[in-house]
Amino acid sequence: MINDSSTLHIVGICGSLRKASYNSKLLAAASEMLPSHVKYTTADISKLPIYNQDLEKEFPVSVEELVTLAKSADGFIFVTPEFNFTISAALKNSLEWLSRSTYGAPLARKPVAITGATLGAYGTSKAQVHLRDILHGLDMRPVSRPEVLVPFVAQKFSENGKITDEVTRDFLKQLIDNLVQWTMQLESLNG
Repeated sequence: MINDSSTLHIVGICGSLRKASYNSKLLAAASEMLPSHVKYTTADISKLPIYNQDLEKEFPVSVEELVTLAKSADGFIFVTPEFNFTISAALKNSLEWLSRSTYGAPLARKPVAITGATLGAYGTSKAQVHLRDILHGLDMRPVSRPEVLVPFVAQKFSENGKITDEVTRDFLKQLIDNLVQWTMQLESLNG
């Protein structure tokens, strides 16, 4: 659904609701690596109600806004913390809303890059495995490589939110470049 021949629209969703979270900083860093011909928007999932099918009778405004944004996207970046060995409830909740056939499944067949950061040693490895399973269920097209797991994140960002670790920056750049290429490739196939 490329808007014109030169513009892609990528939407970012961060599974951490804390404004100064390392995962929101990671999403910001990823978005800054997108080429100039790519439009980028961060989705706000903080106001979404917990998914309840009864609410589909009169959709909450925050859900309608998220669905409209998702429909406009050519691809996505999902950044997740790892809570109790899985993705955050906030991210899962947003995916529950976006999976509804009522909305025409706005995530289906769209490419997505995933990453995440933790203070500990495992860099969201279990959360990303769970997220990949969920994305399969949503019929999304994840970027397979590189897997960007950011452990010990407090040592890899400056106080102003910039990545200071060269290896992390390089892997993230590869992931974002692969997302853009994958999105363009899928668009040309679906043309």
